[in-house]
Amino acid sequence: MTKLSYNAFPAAAKILDGCGYIRTMEGTDMINLAQELQGVKTAAMAGHIRPDGDAIGSCLGLYLYLKENYPQIQARIYLEEVPTAFSTIYGVDAISTDCSEDAVYDVFFCLDCADERRLGAADKYRKSAKHTVCIDHHVSNGGFADVNYIEPDASSASELVYTVLDEEKIPFHAAEALYMGIAHDTGVFRYSCTSPQTMQIAAKLIEKGIDFPSILSKTFYDKTYYQKQILGRSLLESMLLMDGKVIFSAIRAKEMKFYNVTSSDMEGIVENLLQTSGTEAAIFLYETAPNEYKVSLRSKNILDVSVIASYFGGGGHVRAAGCTMQGSIHDVVNNITLHMEKQFANYS
Repeated sequence: MTKLSYNAFPAAAKILDGCGYIRTMEGTDMINLAQELQGVKTAAMAGHIRPDGDAIGSCLGLYLYLKENYPQIQARIYLEEVPTAFSTIYGVDAISTDCSEDAVYDVFFCLDCADERRLGAADKYRKSAKHTVCIDHHVSNGGFADVNYIEPDASSASELVYTVLDEEKIPFHAAEALYMGIAHDTGVFRYSCTSPQTMQIAAKLIEKGIDFPSILSKTFYDKTYYQKQILGRSLLESMLLMDGKVIFSAIRAKEMKFYNVTSSDMEGIVENLLQTSGTEAAIFLYETAPNEYKVSLRSKNILDVSVIASYFGGGGHVRAAGCTMQGSIHDVVNNITLHMEKQFANYS
């Protein structure tokens, strides 16, 4: 097995394609996709619940690549309802939100998903599949598939999917999807997870001729009137905690109903909160059931929010993580800030 640094991925993947597995310095085995697809007649893929740009992009990127280069394979995508912002992306109409049908797939790909519970209803297909493959970049992923390709230092699952594909055979629309996924999980290349590797891959995808300004405008920057309203409400009612080091905001179910928004409309709010001068971390909650909140955590330089989210049954990345918690808003925030305080104390 050849030892390579993470920064060698694209070149090494192309040089050693068809020659077995490549061991990365910090992650797990990089898969040989051609080998995983030998003799496969049916394949399915799924990402995490409440899919974001990376979950959608990685699934669509792999799906469209298979449709183009492996037409003999019957492929399916399973995701929960895709936010309206992604409705114009090519291939979205192939996504199935209905998991009621029983099926046994030759191979099932778990993409951008830290553990099997976050596959939601689609986990039934993982359980029944003859073979499972996980491609993910969450630090909290312990490896739950038969074959696991997990790189916590990668910007996105879409970046990792790119590394297992034959660059020359990536079709135009697959390139669109993968670029979108990378752009979303890097905050359009602003977050610390963006590496030179990430930028090189993005450039390769742009060379396919994709209209990347349009992709970014339609899926990342453009917001509906109601999304703007709920963002404004969140910012207006935000509070500074812990001597201004943390900013916090919460949206209750009754407010979501009033503004006619759903969970998918909450995307980007926590990032907007974090863009507050002098803060190190942001906490954003929205109510999903009585006394139950979806918690999003972000940090800039000091806090490892993945540790906090994992403690409460969630997961994610060092600078971006989330979980679901029960109790009042006061209870949730007090519990989270207690863990933040411990990390701040250790840092100083």
